[in-house]
Amino acid sequence: MKKNHRIAVIVIATVLIIMSGILLFSGFGSSERIDIVGSTSVQPVAEKLVEEYKITHPNANINVQGGGSSVGIKSAHEGSAEIGTSSKELDDNEKEGLKEYELGQDGIVLAVNRNNDVSDLTSTQLKDIFSGKITNWKEVGGNDSKIHVIVREEGSGTLDAFKSIVMGNTKIKSDAIVQSSTEAVKQSVKQDENAIGFVSFAHMSDDVKSLSIEGVAPSTESIADGSYELKRPFLFLVKGEPSGDLKDFIDWINSTEADNVLKGEKIIKSK
Repeated sequence: MKKNHRIAVIVIATVLIIMSGILLFSGFGSSERIDIVGSTSVQPVAEKLVEEYKITHPNANINVQGGGSSVGIKSAHEGSAEIGTSSKELDDNEKEGLKEYELGQDGIVLAVNRNNDVSDLTSTQLKDIFSGKITNWKEVGGNDSKIHVIVREEGSGTLDAFKSIVMGNTKIKSDAIVQSSTEAVKQSVKQDENAIGFVSFAHMSDDVKSLSIEGVAPSTESIADGSYELKRPFLFLVKGEPSGDLKDFIDWINSTEADNVLKGEKIIKSK
């Protein structure tokens, strides 16, 4: 009897081990998939955050995609992404049902070619350039050359923020050149001495030149203290109350490790 009992115990243990293996390889106990979708300006920052998060959470299953702020807001509302991202403030209708987690503030920089002599514009001059009222650089102290205006595509959070802060009810000129990302705008300006476009401060680089607006240059300090007025939030958007792996990641966003990533990506906490 004892022998039969031992055999039964061994058989049961073997079955349990096999079942555990089957459950493990079928995905039981694996991390929940988290999709982050939206703003192309926020996308590189989100990718860096996920990269850092995976150092201490190697099994995390988090995927980051672009598509634009409007796609991020829609995806969060529909639940097709666990996190939507936006680089513009949401209106009341967009906010409904969503929790907002602000990563920090990002400046909107007016970028021109490094050979452009213009260094500063007033807010009125800026609006007049993008509306088409001012068409030549000589009208704002530059060379006698036609201004080539570069803008982002509809649905871009950067475009929406620029319209809200700079243009108000004035429309952008209809023949402006449209690009689909911050990097594409920057490359257009880099290659064209007469171009002007707006790009994310977080992704500004020395291959193009930033303009001061009303005598204030975009910088970490001027964006933080509000003296540089062209700024907007970087947002994570979640439908309802996060739970499980999603909550763990959202909670981690407030950690020292996440703060170091955001500082490195030039995302600025308001003073």
